[in-house]
This record gives sequence, structure tokens and C-alpha cells, in this order.
Amino acid sequence: MASSSTSAPAASADKAAKDDDIAAARRFLEYVDASPTPFHAVATTSALLDAAGFVRVKENELWDNKVKQGGKYYFTRNQSAIVAFAVGAKYQPGNGVHVVGAHTDSPNFQIKPVSRKAKEGYLQCGVETYGGGIWASWFDRDLGVAGRVIVSDSKNHDAFTGKLVHIKRPILRIPTLAIHLNRTVNEAFKFNVEDNTVPILGLATEQLNKRADEAAEAAKVTPQAVGSPVMAEKHHSILLDLLASELGISVEQIQDFELSLYDTQPASIGGINNEFIHSPRLDNQMSCFCATEALIESLSSAASLNASSSIRAIALFDNEEVGSVSTHGAESNMLPSLIQRLVALPIASSASSAPAASNLYEQAIARSFLLSSDMAHGFHPNYPSFYEENHRPKINGGPVIKTNVKQRYATTGPTAFLIRRIAQRAQVPLQSFVVKNDMPCGSTIGPMLSKLGIRTLDLGNPQLSMHSIRETCGTKDVAYKIELFKHFFDSFEQVDAQLTID
Repeated sequence: MASSSTSAPAASADKAAKDDDIAAARRFLEYVDASPTPFHAVATTSALLDAAGFVRVKENELWDNKVKQGGKYYFTRNQSAIVAFAVGAKYQPGNGVHVVGAHTDSPNFQIKPVSRKAKEGYLQCGVETYGGGIWASWFDRDLGVAGRVIVSDSKNHDAFTGKLVHIKRPILRIPTLAIHLNRTVNEAFKFNVEDNTVPILGLATEQLNKRADEAAEAAKVTPQAVGSPVMAEKHHSILLDLLASELGISVEQIQDFELSLYDTQPASIGGINNEFIHSPRLDNQMSCFCATEALIESLSSAASLNASSSIRAIALFDNEEVGSVSTHGAESNMLPSLIQRLVALPIASSASSAPAASNLYEQAIARSFLLSSDMAHGFHPNYPSFYEENHRPKINGGPVIKTNVKQRYATTGPTAFLIRRIAQRAQVPLQSFVVKNDMPCGSTIGPMLSKLGIRTLDLGNPQLSMHSIRETCGTKDVAYKIELFKHFFDSFEQVDAQLTID
């Protein structure tokens, strides 16, 4: 009797988990809460790949004896961008690479290189805007700090490491001005993004001021890895103390940092029937999460990779929100260099004469496909005039194919057909979006990567409040997107073979 009574709750829990149609949404909450910055998003993604048996490779090393048919691999760049790929057991150089592309960054405030500010007894922190955020949404929020710190591994300063830090409590705030002092605030909330968005870190005290002066003086006589000004002169000592405590190091070991502000309120499931996700960074960590889960799930059976003659991959870039022009953005060489290295792998070919490597690269490009995944604009019931009447994506209505004939999106007739065919096989509903003729259209990594010659489609889940500090999307759309990506990895070879264009 005791045995059956204890197993009943476990069985009930298993059934509940199977019946939970928003389980993927709940997993996303864990992913986004652990990823306040692109650095953390890459670390979270890497942990998922490690657990799934992917092997980490490094760009500064040769891959000839490491990457093999039937293997699963990933590499990172700048700790803020990541590419993961699985090599089909039947892969031959020149075959296609089927990629889901996304970006790890979101609009936010970042701490300036010299952030130390004080005014009328307030300790403040100088920040710079990153991307095109709805900055008004950052006022009166509980803000934490996270990012990367360059740390000296020894007092001799002969070795250094980039370590991630995540301050999980609200240490900063950008307060609004009381309505009594600004009577027109409800008519138009206007503010100067330089002067009125300086966060408050705390209140100055005699003790803190003395501690800051002592720290600055001590730093001047302590051996430094870099020249003046030292960190204690550029940033509040109390902030440096907190970072050092969080990392378990001394303040003197902190050499530099890249820190972002973020909303400490956790992501949540909302709506009367749990229809919604309310979360920061949906754009575009939702795509990063779905791509990672789909790639891993597509490899859950060895038979899938054993039967494949192509490469399935995810490429999660940084800096999309500021143009992608960086060593780790979509306009870098991350994706083309991956394809170049794959076509150069020492794999024996059954062909009597192997083509030149340059020809193999061009052949691989022509056979490849990119699903450029970014979020899409869901229909907002309070602003119907901003949407084209026949293209109003619904929350929980499935992923949205984004089209723009001016090529702000890279979708074409053939690429849309291929993905619609895959979606039919996956039983995933799809929607369509075009912007109105009298409105400008945003863009994605799709058009810039399509210039490589890779066939591309732009797609994303519908959401509200894009680029706000907290955004909203549908709980069921998460599973839809994962399922679509999984079938893309599993069946694109077969579906692509059915279509002839050139």
C-alpha cells in the first residue's frame, strides 16, 4: 500500500507535465531570467548544448581532426555570439547548411566607460542607450546590473579572464518627476535621454566619500595592468566593491567591464487562461531559445543525423539592434567562415575527382538555407490603424512570415513556399505580415546574410510592446516555433529536393 500511494503522485505529476501545453513557455522563462545580457544568453545556450552532448571547438584552432561526420559542435565569439552545428553522417563537402539565425542582444542602457557621477547627495551612474528602446518604459523600474568583467587572475597581472556577473537585486533606478512638478506629463511624456535617464545608485555619505577617496589613492600606488585613469577613478567604489564581492575577487583585480542595466522583475505567465508571456528581451531571446531547443530535439534520435547529408545549424549573433556591424554580428564572417571550414574538412569523397575548394564553397552556399528568426508585430487591439487590414498576426496564432518587397525582409516566393510546406508537415499554423505603405519597415539579419547568396526567409513569433523593457507574446507560440524549427532541420533536404527554380 505504501508503495502504490507514493507512486501515485509521481504518475500524476508525469501526466500533468505531458498535458501541459505551455511547458515550452515555462522553460523559456528559466532561459530568459538566466540571460540578462548577450553574454549570459550565450552561456545559457552553451550549457544546454553541453548537456546535449555537443563538443566545443575554438575558432583559433584547426578543426581537421576534431569535426567529423555525425558529430555535434559549437563555438562562441566574444562570449556574446554562438554557432552550433551538427554534421550529417552522410555529409560531403559542398552540401548545404540549413541554419536558423537569430540575435542575442536587446535594447538596454549600458554603463559608460567613466560612469562616476554625483549630484546633491545622490550617487549616480552614467549610462548610454543601446539600440532603439522605448526608453520611457525604463522609468520607475527596479534595475539590476549584469555583464562581463575583465579580471586579473593574479597580483602580477600576467593572465586575464572575462567573467560574467549578474547582480540580481535592484541597485539602480531612473525615477520620473512628480506630476505636481510636471503637470503636462499625461499629455506627452517628454524627456531628454541624456539628462533625465541617469540612474540613481544610492545616497552619498561621509563614510562612502572617504572610502572612495581612499580607494582612488590606493589604486594609484598599486601595480596596475593598464594606465591611468584606474577603475577607482572612473566608477563609484561602492559599485566596484559590489562587483568584486559578487565575483569573489578583490577590487584591484577588476580591469574593465561591459555592464548593462536590466529589469530584475522575473518573466511570468499571464492572462486569464495563461495565454501570455510577460518578459524582458523577447526580442530576440525567444528565437535563441527556440532555435537551441529545436536543434537539440532534432538530434534526440541518432537515426536523424545518420540519414542526413547536410549540416543543421543555429547562429545566434550579437549587435543586431545597432546594425550588426561588429566581429560578432551578422555582418561579420561568422557564418561564411563556418561554411568555408566545413567544405575544407578532410572527408573522403566517392567522386572520382574532387572539385576545388572554392567551387565547393559556392556550391554549399547555393544549397544552403537561412531561417532568419526575429520577433514579429502582433495585432494590438488599441491601435488598429497601424496594421494593414489583411495582415494582422494574432497572438498564439503561430509564427509569422514577414514579407517586404523593398527587401527590408528577405522572404521570397520560393523560400516562403518551402517553409509553408515544412509547416504543413509539422502541423504548425503560419501567419503573414507586411507593413502598411505609409509606414517605414524595420529589418533583420535576413537581408544582410542573404547577400552571401543563401536563400533566406524572415519569420518570427507575434508580440506586443516590441523594444519595451517588458514585452508580451503568446505561450502556445513557443511550442509552435520549436516544432517548426525541428521539422526544418529534419525534413528540409527532402522538401527542397521537390522544388526546381533555377
